[in-house]
Amino acid sequence: MENIEKKAASCKRVHCLVLSYPAQGHINPLLQFAKRLEHKGLKVTLVTTYFISKSLHRDSSSPSTSISLEAISDGYDEGGSAQTEGVEAYLERFWQIGPRSLCELVENMNGSGVPVDCIVYDSFLPWALDVAKKFGLVGAAFLTQSCVVDCIYYHVNKGLLKLPLLDSQLLLPGMPPLEPQDMPSFVYDLGSYPAVSDMVVKYQFDNIDKADWVLCNTFYELEKEVAQWLGKHWSLKTIGPTIPSMYLDKQIEEDKDYGFSIFKPNNESCIKWLNDRANGLLFIYHLGVWQH
Repeated sequence: MENIEKKAASCKRVHCLVLSYPAQGHINPLLQFAKRLEHKGLKVTLVTTYFISKSLHRDSSSPSTSISLEAISDGYDEGGSAQTEGVEAYLERFWQIGPRSLCELVENMNGSGVPVDCIVYDSFLPWALDVAKKFGLVGAAFLTQSCVVDCIYYHVNKGLLKLPLLDSQLLLPGMPPLEPQDMPSFVYDLGSYPAVSDMVVKYQFDNIDKADWVLCNTFYELEKEVAQWLGKHWSLKTIGPTIPSMYLDKQIEEDKDYGFSIFKPNNESCIKWLNDRANGLLFIYHLGVWQH
């Protein structure tokens, strides 16, 4: 943090890389956070994989932004995960190629007059912290899910919540009593999507204790008790909800859309579906929702 503070004091623009896992539900919150950093005066570069960067649609109705888009290799530059025989094979190769590719990107930027000062990385890509430390940069893990979900995964990771779930009632810090079916699917339905389960329950916490900051996509008042508990273990900051500014504080003028989409938005069909629902329909937030 000392280097960033010195640079800020000298009025030089801090440059932050924001690295996203290549999925829409991860790009969205990280991009919104990147907009906030840019609004505060930082130079921001959003980073994803080559294949996803070529697939992104930029929303023409979004406000102008100087956030640049860069890419690293996941080993499947022409087809992404669709080139593989499954998620496990994709992640294995990404973990081999990704760190080297990110190092090359940082080296190129450091030699081009826009040196990197910090890396905000998707917690699904924990090796990015090793890259940050290699270059002496600040590294901040970004948890795209809520504190409650992250806390559950952390308890499983540390062996504090034993699997399979045998008790009819589960008691975890800051949460009301929960039943097994209230758990995320990777915890309740043990063995479902094993490669992804390892990533969310194991790998994303491998080195999170060494991160300079842990940023969580929630807001403190929503999950106060759980956030306080996690804050005793990590340098936690709640920075959400990461949605366009016009739906929150309106600090970023005309910021109504996310800006980048892997899939071409179909707003009319979504609005029609909502309008066809009965009045008073309850939208239930399930702990185990998996964002793609």
